[in-house]
Amino acid sequence: MKQLKELIEANRNKLKLDWLAGLNGGERHLDLQCFASSDLVGHLNTIHPGRIQVFGRQEIEYFARISDARKQNQIDKLVEGEPPAIIVAESFQPHSLLKEACDKANIPLLATPLSAAEIIDFLRVYINKWLAPSTMMHGVFMDVLGMGVLICGESGLGKSELGLELISRGHGLVADDVVEFSRVAPNYIEGRCPELIRNLMEVRGVGLLDIKAIFGETAVRRKMRLKLIVHLVRKASLELHQERLVTEQQYQEVLGLPIRKAILPVAAGRNLAVLLEAAVRNSILQMRGINTLDEFMIRQQKAMLSELGGIEYLPVGSDTDLDLGHD
Repeated sequence: MKQLKELIEANRNKLKLDWLAGLNGGERHLDLQCFASSDLVGHLNTIHPGRIQVFGRQEIEYFARISDARKQNQIDKLVEGEPPAIIVAESFQPHSLLKEACDKANIPLLATPLSAAEIIDFLRVYINKWLAPSTMMHGVFMDVLGMGVLICGESGLGKSELGLELISRGHGLVADDVVEFSRVAPNYIEGRCPELIRNLMEVRGVGLLDIKAIFGETAVRRKMRLKLIVHLVRKASLELHQERLVTEQQYQEVLGLPIRKAILPVAAGRNLAVLLEAAVRNSILQMRGINTLDEFMIRQQKAMLSELGGIEYLPVGSDTDLDLGHD
């Protein structure tokens, strides 16, 4: 739950907001139930009282034409809906009746020189991200071949060292140690670095490194979409719990979305950077509908059938039984 005054203060300069009335209304709390999808903020509409109401030129001109009695009636309807805030665009001066009603009901009344369309477009995007479900995860978040990859695993397996090697190979760092993930769209999880540790990476034996200062601006990224999780495990532990060939794609749930997952065993002499790049390339192929294991199984089935006397090939998963001439 976030307070409305946080939204106003964060955008006061960008939107040139002037707080005219309802100063005590900043304590109101906002949540996702108040703002559904694209109906986060919009033009004046008493049918949708739960959204931030914006008065544009048309609304102001209409309001000026009607009688005082109708003005009061329209304001009463608007205030009864308890909108989170009211914004008057294009530097129009709101009617004194509206100011009095907002002060009485503690509804923030704001003015801006920007147009109503600009205000609505900006706030819809901003509020959607601002109120998006979020979580913090431990690991190294990288841009590898244009794909957002989270490298995770227990402490001491060399996640930061692997991240540093990937950076030296031309890939980019988003965050080291702690990553902020937000579900900014129904099928989109965005990862960012906390401001305190932005561009920094800690490597055991070396210390704290400023990646941007050492490798340049192209070595860091502000944000990336999470598409793959690479989990590092000790080789001995992996051999006890997993088969050599994984026949089904693995996933891990993050903020309610299934994210592709690859498990890499860590052992002396293994080049993890090359293995991770290969895992990313393989994931890209799978997203394009190319599955190497499935193609191998089809090739193997063809070879087995040819050895049995050239029996017609049947696709994998066919419900038709093979008739091999047995009773």
